[in-house]
Amino acid sequence: MPHFWLRAPLLLANKTYARSHHHYRLIHSLLLNTGNVSSTRDTNCSSTMHPWRCSTHFGFCGLPHLCTESIAVTAAHDTTRTKEPRKKRGYKKSVVDFTKVDPDSLPTVILVGRPNVGKSALFNRFIQRREALVYNTPDDHVTRDIREGIAKLGDLRFRVLDSAGLEMAASTGSILDRTAEMTGNVLRRSQFAIFLIDVRDGLHPMDLEVGKWLRKHASGIRIVLVMNKSESLDDHTGCLVSAAGEAQILGYGDPIAISAETGLGMVDLYEALLPLLEEYMLRSINDKASLGCSISEVEESKLPLQLAIVGRPNVGKSTLLNTLLQEDRVLVGPEVGLTRDSVRAQFQYEGRTVYLVDTAGWLQRTKQEKGPASLSVMQSRQSLMRAHVIALVLDAEEITNARSSMNHAEVVIARRAVEEGRSLIVIVNKMDLLRGKQKLYEKVIKAVPEEIQTVIPQVTGIPVVFVSALEGKGRTTVMRQVVNAYEKWCLRLSTARLNRWLRKVMSRHSWKDQASQPKIKYFTQVKARPPTFVAFTSGKVQLPDTDIRFLTKSLKDDFDMGGIPIRIIQRSVPRKERSSTKRSKLTVRMPERTLSEKRGV
Repeated sequence: MPHFWLRAPLLLANKTYARSHHHYRLIHSLLLNTGNVSSTRDTNCSSTMHPWRCSTHFGFCGLPHLCTESIAVTAAHDTTRTKEPRKKRGYKKSVVDFTKVDPDSLPTVILVGRPNVGKSALFNRFIQRREALVYNTPDDHVTRDIREGIAKLGDLRFRVLDSAGLEMAASTGSILDRTAEMTGNVLRRSQFAIFLIDVRDGLHPMDLEVGKWLRKHASGIRIVLVMNKSESLDDHTGCLVSAAGEAQILGYGDPIAISAETGLGMVDLYEALLPLLEEYMLRSINDKASLGCSISEVEESKLPLQLAIVGRPNVGKSTLLNTLLQEDRVLVGPEVGLTRDSVRAQFQYEGRTVYLVDTAGWLQRTKQEKGPASLSVMQSRQSLMRAHVIALVLDAEEITNARSSMNHAEVVIARRAVEEGRSLIVIVNKMDLLRGKQKLYEKVIKAVPEEIQTVIPQVTGIPVVFVSALEGKGRTTVMRQVVNAYEKWCLRLSTARLNRWLRKVMSRHSWKDQASQPKIKYFTQVKARPPTFVAFTSGKVQLPDTDIRFLTKSLKDDFDMGGIPIRIIQRSVPRKERSSTKRSKLTVRMPERTLSEKRGV
């Protein structure tokens, strides 16, 4: 009898008649008399009295967890199973300690493949945080720029690059053609590549085109073939094995089945990358050792700086990042909203490490807005929270056409930066478009600082830089202002110096009422980044807002702290209550002296 004829009676028997052990015996005899069922038992099950214990019948019978006594007896007679506990499979240990290798000396692995195969998801899995945007858009491309991070896979460490999806049929000059050219430039500087395919779609024709493209542009690079999204396939049915055999047509060896979303197959990927990365590190061990000695001798004395470039769409943020890095790091073009991911880059400026973040265009988030655009806005706001210095980019041409220098979105960015305690600089880009228009040029230079001071009155002296990122002009001026603002933001003043300054400030301030004015006992700085001070006052009366603004302005003028937010906290010191105005004298009452009777006799 076939299985599908036996399935319905067993389900009916399980629900209606299987109420006692007697009915278990009845169904058991039915199963024993069926030759097809007994012949398809699992080889791991040695019991002849309970064929429903086999994995073939376990899915629809539902009886093994009910007849516990019979199962216990059968398990006692089962001598074929080993009683040793099953060992868990784990990572092997690497010969090289990658955790102690300088990040600049780590091998570079780039993720390549056609669009929507899970490259960004695997990138997030490697770096162990969600930085790259992941969104299911089969007809669109979410990733457009190259993202970089330090991968952590077991005890392995390597630099991982997330690239845009490759399409060989893209027209010349289109976004896909430019992203493919950028991926090819980065591929030349990489040592290894992970070629991802979607195992659910099988071997796609675009996968074959990407494989040919890799043979042309990555001839000297070791490539590891990976089948992503394999959690949806069942290995018992042989679908995964057939997909692996089909993927071998690409000519990159046996593929590795993984799932970037669930973490399936990371051990197999580790074992595939381990010999490749070890061989690379051992081959360059001599150069790496000499480089490590030079780094250990010259320690970095300057703190790293995190700079975020923010602004509205199409104001030249990505062009400014390429100008500061002096390389074509991110995709630029006339299209509005070209940047989606917040791209993070690192470079050295005058012995200081600078982490540069290019954010997507800042737009007001609406309820109707969904998809990658909404995720880009959220990621831009998170980058603003993590940065030390925020560079707000304005468009000089739009300033000349509009009545104001800053619109609502730019005012929101500036105020949020000040509220979060970040250092702020303003960069007016596209000044090359005002060449030959002397009046408009002078108008922009004069109007922008005045309007910024009007919009943000709580912070005075915000630096304004006028540049042309397309022509590469103003790079040195921008970096000097950024470093200067960061050093002010990290400034710390001693308590003795602050109290000497406080006495001078209190003497030159004209108090309205000396009697009711609270006295500031002393002034100290409790933290930097941003500079935060505490004014200890006597009594319960607090300083008014006018006096707080006066102290803030005096700090900025006397200690050159303009352009950064300053916070002053008040703490009142209660006066000690006296028990009495005058201390009463102690009067000791002496007892009267009585004459003794013996002495009177």
